[in-house]
Amino acid sequence: MYKRQAECDRLAAGGHPVALGARRVDRCEQIAAAIRDGGGEAVALPLDVSDSDSVKSFVAAATDAHGDPEIVVSGAGDLAATRIHELDSESFAAQLQVHLVGAHRLVSQVVPGMVARARGDIVFVSSDVVPSPRPRMGAYVAAKNGIEGMTRAMRMELEGTGVRASVVRPGPTMTGMGMTWDAETTATVLEEWVAWGLARHPHFLRPEHVAEVIVTVATAPRGVHLTLVEVQPERAVES
Repeated sequence: MYKRQAECDRLAAGGHPVALGARRVDRCEQIAAAIRDGGGEAVALPLDVSDSDSVKSFVAAATDAHGDPEIVVSGAGDLAATRIHELDSESFAAQLQVHLVGAHRLVSQVVPGMVARARGDIVFVSSDVVPSPRPRMGAYVAAKNGIEGMTRAMRMELEGTGVRASVVRPGPTMTGMGMTWDAETTATVLEEWVAWGLARHPHFLRPEHVAEVIVTVATAPRGVHLTLVEVQPERAVES
């Protein structure tokens, strides 16, 4: 399984060995060490999904550490709060490289082996910007639409192979994405969300909420395919 802390913690708790991949290997190693201290199996490896050689090296190292991958979670990325017409094409393409092309790099390295073994799960983390686009996130919106389109095509191509391609589509989630924005940018983005009716209440999902759903999708019993699960933050009960 390849991805972030919450998913890794939950899969490790279920007995799955995990390989964490990211550019911030030091952060991944902290997570891996905590898993090992708890009795699980985990390694932290460098991974830059915008670089094909990095993806190949990561998959090879993860396979050497834990054997052939059975569960892959793809969700690398960040976003810039810029209007589409104010974003230069190189920056637009860079976001597509991480969110969409990076996901395909993982697919090309792990899915052929899954098909040969007639077993595997690949879970793509999308976003509710697909059905409800948000302003100042044009490249991110385009990339996530691409992820879901790619996954739908994969499901048709993989039907009957024993390999499941699924999408988990979170709503607003409190993660590191957007945390580098300054206060003015954050305020502007939120104001525009409100203006377009995209902020019904102030509550956000936590990473562990999304992780629970990802694990549920990836560990569903054989014969069951959870193809698309959207997760939204629940509004607080009014007293």
